[in-house]
Amino acid sequence: MRFETTRFFLIIFLLTLLSQTLTAKTAPELVMDVFWGENCPHCLDQKPFLSELEARYPQLQIRQHEVWRNRFNREFFQLTAREHGIEAGSVPAVFVDGKVFLGDAPFIRKQIEEAVRSYLNRKQQLDDRVSETLAPESETNREPLTNSATTIAVPWLGTIDLIQQPLVFSTFLIAFVDGFNPCSLWVLTLLLGMVIHSGSRQRMLLVGLVFLFTTATLYGAFVAGVFKVLSYVAYIAWVQWLVALFALLFGLVNIKDYFWFKKGISFTISDKHKPGIYQSIRGLLNPERKGFALAGATFVMAAGISLVELPCTAGFPVIWSQLVRAQQVSSMEFFGLLLIYLFIYLSIEIVIFLTALITLKRQQFEQKHGQTLKLIGGMIMVALGIVMIVDPNLMNDLTSTLLVFSAALFAAAVIMLVQKILARAKKAV
Repeated sequence: MRFETTRFFLIIFLLTLLSQTLTAKTAPELVMDVFWGENCPHCLDQKPFLSELEARYPQLQIRQHEVWRNRFNREFFQLTAREHGIEAGSVPAVFVDGKVFLGDAPFIRKQIEEAVRSYLNRKQQLDDRVSETLAPESETNREPLTNSATTIAVPWLGTIDLIQQPLVFSTFLIAFVDGFNPCSLWVLTLLLGMVIHSGSRQRMLLVGLVFLFTTATLYGAFVAGVFKVLSYVAYIAWVQWLVALFALLFGLVNIKDYFWFKKGISFTISDKHKPGIYQSIRGLLNPERKGFALAGATFVMAAGISLVELPCTAGFPVIWSQLVRAQQVSSMEFFGLLLIYLFIYLSIEIVIFLTALITLKRQQFEQKHGQTLKLIGGMIMVALGIVMIVDPNLMNDLTSTLLVFSAALFAAAVIMLVQKILARAKKAV
């Protein structure tokens, strides 16, 4: 009996030792915390990718935390976010190796996997160094698990993949096209034309700088407000469709204005507002207004004009805000992108302003110029609207983004060419 008991405890001891050994061998080397919300569409879309990722990397353990219904997980989310220097906001939120990834998109998934591979690569290199110390003759040449040659780190925007990162590039393209807004350019050239008559570069410099600063500030506030509203309704399924239909409507109306300017629905500055704009600008020519008085009058005028021309300029900011929101960027990333948007948007007006300041000559902005710009902008809006309906992920790839914009520009060029040929044929008859 004593022998049986001894053998029994010996077997238990050996099984326990074997279990601990197996557990030690399979213990995860890297833990990833994923915070998600029930019925969150982006969270549900991300789950298969996370399952595949965990299957591809046995060293990785993914811990899932539902935060919308579970108070404990929500508090853990807030604590984890605070430790990483961010606010616990949108989901899904992935925390791994000291890095944070908000939202779900192809480029975000790529960055998550790169973070996992980077950690495992560093771990492998450390193990190799230890092996070299213990056994110098052992083979240590291994192919690196990561390749960061196509990625750069940008303040506020995080890691940017030069091959597959649409946000910065799309922001540049949309803001550049938006900068050629006919309403804004008409007001600026009108303003500069009147101020030039004063013959004072100092007055022109003050008026121009205050005007550009005011319009940029109000425009930026409008874009930020649109983004905030879209973020609040992010998980309503029809929001994407609503913005897409808005883009199509706005674009088609602008295309219509190329052929029938201001006929029917038209997103332009109404003729009833133009006398007030003329009067406000003439008030800046009063020689008694100088310094702060002139700057204050310019600010009030620019603020009023910004509100009047808002229907003419609202198209691209709404479309861009939806594209950015769909990527689930953080607040800091959004404001970084917004600064880029405003800088590119203002760059055209800054060039016009500096040219007028140096030459004291007004740049002519005629109706035909506005019609051409409306056609180009309208075609791009329609293209972006179609992309939002068919496959929004096309804007997650640099090549696809270029193709979308190139196709819109090509279509606009074809329309202008055909219209010119028809006009010549009509004259010949």
